[in-house]
Amino acid sequence: MERHLMPRTSTDHPDHKRHTPFLSRPGVRRLIPFVLITAIALVFIFENRASTEIRLLIPKVTMPLWGALLIAWGLGMLACALSVRRRRDRHTKRRGG
Repeated sequence: MERHLMPRTSTDHPDHKRHTPFLSRPGVRRLIPFVLITAIALVFIFENRASTEIRLLIPKVTMPLWGALLIAWGLGMLACALSVRRRRDRHTKRRGG
């Protein structure tokens, strides 16, 4: 009995996953602007090394400008992370309920 072997296509395999180019993935596409803005912000922060006087409500503090900018950047990133998490949780509750 003669056996004819047909070439297998990638869709014949049960563990087949469609190959998506790295830069076309949605997670990577959302991450690229974040990485670029972060890099630019960090360059800006560390280029400003002069000391400056900052008022924190009542006390005056003298510190390097890069430190103040880094603190402001970190607080902004924290606020962004919290708002994205809240928005995602709110959308999840709507779909589930």
